[in-house]
Amino acid sequence: MKENTTITMKDIAKALNVSVATVSRALKDSPRISSEQRDKIKRYAREHDFFPNIIAESLRKNRVQPMKIIGVVIPELTHFYFSSILSGIEKYAREHGYSVMVAQSDERYDREVEICRTFYKNKVCGIIVSQAKDTKKYAHFQYLIDQNVPVVFYDRICTGVNASRVVVDDYMGAFNAVQHLINTGCRRIAFYGSPMNMEISKNRYNGYRDALLKNSLTPDEHFIRICDNRADAETITPALLSREIIPDGFFAVNDDTAIGIVYVAKRMGYRVPQDISVCGFTNGQRAVACDPLLTTIDQRGTEVGGAAAEILIGQVEGTIPDDKIEKRIIRTRLIVRGTTR
Repeated sequence: MKENTTITMKDIAKALNVSVATVSRALKDSPRISSEQRDKIKRYAREHDFFPNIIAESLRKNRVQPMKIIGVVIPELTHFYFSSILSGIEKYAREHGYSVMVAQSDERYDREVEICRTFYKNKVCGIIVSQAKDTKKYAHFQYLIDQNVPVVFYDRICTGVNASRVVVDDYMGAFNAVQHLINTGCRRIAFYGSPMNMEISKNRYNGYRDALLKNSLTPDEHFIRICDNRADAETITPALLSREIIPDGFFAVNDDTAIGIVYVAKRMGYRVPQDISVCGFTNGQRAVACDPLLTTIDQRGTEVGGAAAEILIGQVEGTIPDDKIEKRIIRTRLIVRGTTR
């Protein structure tokens, strides 16, 4: 198995001409070590990016065999798609002798940075991550890669660093969704998407736009909104459906947003799908719990997670070369239900 090229307590001991036991005691603030010696050792450790392996230390104390652990960063655990990806990661990891340590970024850049730092300190074998919505700086990811920590992105990939990634075909998924709306009679199709700093948002918007253009339809800027959750959909949709000219179809970036649109349309007296058609993008459990059942794009999250784990473990164990960047695309599929004609 490939090891991260970080220094060990043995390296520190050799550099400072002390015993490994002295280094260990100093890092644990043992009173048996003079403050001067302790500060010297700690300073050297900081300067050389050394962190004690908390997991390994705990395992040693409990006389348990060390475990192979993968760190996973999830933007939102409550999101069906992310939880299905986690299931795929955990299943593949377990089948290959690895355990999974999971942390939630809560869509916050600062939290994401802290998680990466914690995973690195605990010397996980590698990290599988989907970046937070507001992440626009990537030094924390680049640092991991520079330290030879394998990193694999899923769903929301980071274009700021060169790393392996697993995505769904967001462009074709959006294109097929909008083409279906057009094929069933829609001509004024609205787009509800995520912030455009994320590649998935750009790809889905481009799929939406190109489907319109292919059918000689012009995108209407009044129908294009940054909206990727149900609460916001319920807030902004009434105004859109109160205009003189309203959409007769909606393509939403995820199922929750689409369900918010359906709820508002029905509340305002519109019939779904006779007056307004709606298509989502996830195919989560809520898609079959709304009325009518939601037409959507199946993202196949379990397959995404399994592919990400396969790549990471391959990099850790050396079956995938260090300098090879793996790029996997998982095909989506249109699931037609009751919210489209």
